[in-house]
Amino acid sequence: MEDTVIVGHDAASGIARIVLNRPQVLNAVDVAMARAFAAAVEDVAGRDGVRAIVVAASGRAFVAGGDVAAFGADPSTSAGVVDAILDAMHPALLRLRAQDAPVIAAVRGAAAGAGLSLALAADLVVAEEGARFVVAYDRLGVSPDCGGTWLLPRKVGAALAAEMMLLGRQLDAAEARDAGIVNVVAPRDGLDAAVDELAARVAAGPTRAFGHFRRLADAAFATPLADQLEAERAAFLACTRTADFREGVSAFLGKRKAAFEGR
Repeated sequence: MEDTVIVGHDAASGIARIVLNRPQVLNAVDVAMARAFAAAVEDVAGRDGVRAIVVAASGRAFVAGGDVAAFGADPSTSAGVVDAILDAMHPALLRLRAQDAPVIAAVRGAAAGAGLSLALAADLVVAEEGARFVVAYDRLGVSPDCGGTWLLPRKVGAALAAEMMLLGRQLDAAEARDAGIVNVVAPRDGLDAAVDELAARVAAGPTRAFGHFRRLADAAFATPLADQLEAERAAFLACTRTADFREGVSAFLGKRKAAFEGR
């Protein structure tokens, strides 16, 4: 049976890839895929030398949401199936946000429901022309999961988040870029090249400092200023103990480009 999630890691570049691979159902998430994704995230996040993580998908869609056929076949068992999916997805999403390497989502076609949440959980999003971003939970009569209600308002603001959740507003790639979800809109058939270029760029950066940046930014909305100042102090001091900091200072004083190694 074909793997529902494919993992790759190029040690030379430091770029790891997690590819969701159920194209026949637009990569809709069932229990098996959720567990495979969690295992892939743990594998990649635990490897030495990973400096960028690309989350992509096979076929013509990113992720069309949860596999409705999997949890809707028997309504009496739906809650158990959803619980099993989220038991795998929640730790995976937290692990992605906790590790240092920047995460890039490569979106082609629909990023709906859990797929939208997964894209929002990335640090950077590259979307191909024709991609679309939609909450979609309202169609099923359920509320968002996989962090959607936490991530979406932070990216787009409360008003647009409400439109997307309550009115079913859908964003195309350009609208999603303007709203703050997407960083780069790639031409059709240009998604892979755009993702490779961006991944190479962030993989050449100070990986551990990037991790501190994400964690500080995630905490900022709920942290009093005095506490945030101390968290910034601790992160800065931790960075001064890295080889990348020593290289950055040396490069700055020597008026040359820094050659960071991610350590």
